Amino acid sequence: MSARMNWMLVGLAVLIGAAPMIMGIEGEYGGADDRAKNVIEESGYQPWFSSIWEPPSGEIASMLFALQAALGAGGVGYVVGRLHGRRERTK
Repeated sequence: MSARMNWMLVGLAVLIGAAPMIMGIEGEYGGADDRAKNVIEESGYQPWFSSIWEPPSGEIASMLFALQAALGAGGVGYVVGRLHGRRERTK
């Protein structure tokens, strides 16, 4: 693959990831975080501060979490690949 094709694929992935936030798509999603939040709120706990930005829906929050995990895995994979390549060149 050429470098241009790689950058086009990266741009497409970013566009797909950003589309729900740009279009303002909202949806229903409930998970363990929501249940824990409800239990904490029922106990009377008051938070010390509030979030700077709240995602419009749980799906977008999940997508951002997955994107963060993918970027971290890509970074680790890149570093491991570079170190492996460097070791192969010195042999």
